[in-house]
Amino acid sequence: MAGKVSIERIGREGEPLVTLDEFAPDADRLRAAAMAARFVPGDHHYPGIRAPLPQGYLRTRMPVIAAAIGRAFGRCRRVEVVDASFSIVTTPPADLSLRQRVPHVDAFGRERLAMVHYLSPGGGDGTAFFRHRTTGFETVDAARAPAFFRTLDAEVAATPPPPAYVNGDTPLFERVHAAEAGFNRALLYRSFLLHSGAIAADAALSPDPATGRLTVTAFFAVE
Repeated sequence: MAGKVSIERIGREGEPLVTLDEFAPDADRLRAAAMAARFVPGDHHYPGIRAPLPQGYLRTRMPVIAAAIGRAFGRCRRVEVVDASFSIVTTPPADLSLRQRVPHVDAFGRERLAMVHYLSPGGGDGTAFFRHRTTGFETVDAARAPAFFRTLDAEVAATPPPPAYVNGDTPLFERVHAAEAGFNRALLYRSFLLHSGAIAADAALSPDPATGRLTVTAFFAVE
């Protein structure tokens, strides 16, 4: 079982954020698996590299995940894994696309959840959550998406954000919460929250799982 489980509500919209400390029973073994894995460039605009997870990792954690989802997001009958992998942020700031320089959402539905499991010793860089200043949105669902992206596209075209990871406040976004990383800590939140890895300006961005920002990123569909 996971250790301490805490639930807080963040921002004006009050969306749940779940923190599960001591999430994996043998995090060091999971790190060793990452060091033996074959990483490839990430897709879906991920600014780094990904690798497959060991078989059984999520299966053994699903009771903990399902229990946390039930407490924070409401009763659920089934949790389906949509995607999951080891992930390491490696893209230098100068090489970030415009979309990678602003907060993002991973899916539009309330039934879609995201998880990040931090595996760097000492925790490393955490995750930040944002409000779009013009629209006031902290979440972007299917109904909000057209207005949000139309507005954001115009703003980015008029004033392109600098080549940097978004961490704190910017002219376009206000940071509403910063979740600190911790070794073997996992976060659960709805995928439609505007968020970004809180990558420090001086981060080394190493592709080595032993020294880079090693995480597990996973996405779930809940019924």
